[in-house]
Order: sequence, then C-alpha cells, then structure tokens
Amino acid sequence: MLDEKNFTKYLSRHEIEAAVQAIATQINLDYKGKEIILIGVLKGAILFMADLMRSIECPTEVEFVRLSSYGKARTSSGTVTLLKDIQADIYNKHVLIVEEIIDSGRTLKFLYERLKAAGPASIEIVTLLDKASKRIVDVPVKYIGKTIDDQFLVGYGLDLEEHSRNLADIYYLKYPN
Repeated sequence: MLDEKNFTKYLSRHEIEAAVQAIATQINLDYKGKEIILIGVLKGAILFMADLMRSIECPTEVEFVRLSSYGKARTSSGTVTLLKDIQADIYNKHVLIVEEIIDSGRTLKFLYERLKAAGPASIEIVTLLDKASKRIVDVPVKYIGKTIDDQFLVGYGLDLEEHSRNLADIYYLKYPN
C-alpha cells in the first residue's frame, strides 16, 4: 500500500482502461487483415501490454525485451543496457514496440533503431503515458494513451525501486526528492 501522505491517485483503473481501449481500437483499424508482433519492454509494460493485447483483434505474436537505463534511480543514467533480447525473427513483419511510459526517449530510441535494423515491414511505438516535455531524443511515437507532465508515477507496471507495479491505479509522488 502506498503512503497517502506522499502519493495521490493520478489515473484510475477506469481511465487507464479507456486509454488502452482507444489505442487498441486504432491499432485494430490500422492493422486490419495483418499480423503483428508486440514487443513489450519489461518490466513496466507488462500490465499495459496484457490489457492491450486482449483488445487487439488481429493475429498477434508476443515478444519481450528488457533494457535498463535507470537502475534504482528515479532518472535515467543515459546509458542503455540490453538485458534480454527478442527471440523472433521480425524481418518483413509488422512490429509494435509497447512501452508503459516514455521519458527522455533514450532507451526507446536505442530499441527502435536496433529493431529497425532487422528489416521489419513496419515498426511503430505504442505508449500508455508520454512525458513529451522531457524528451531529449526524438522517437516516432504513433500511439499515445495520455500525454503527461513531468511527474514521478507508480502503479500499473510503474515502480518505485521495484515496488508498487501491481497497483491497478496510477499514483504520482507529491514531494519528489
């Protein structure tokens, strides 16, 4: 349970569900009759990706990648480390990278360029939350659930030192250090 003195609800599970459904509806329109590969960025995107894929109607494969640029810090170190790579051959396939939140864009840019080099038919980025004002590098994000201000968030896959990912709602830290 979160300390209510320090955290306030930012998005309810119902608001999250509505954002996920809106993204899925657009993906269903854009990829009708096509097969896609969802590549989830662990660990944070797991809940978003699970909910998203349940609402996608086209044939879908699932892969995961794990990258690190934060460690246990609240801000990115700027150095991206690949901890787990995909197993699927994505050549000439339609790829959607699924991320729960985009901040500086460094990690996603690294992944996007790496996957693009494998020759997919198309590659797009899907995110639940976008901190566009914090962007340091340009990344082509096609599907965005909600553009947000610079806040530290936890819940629904987002963590504070590996805790609180399991919360159904998203909370923001009132007094960041």
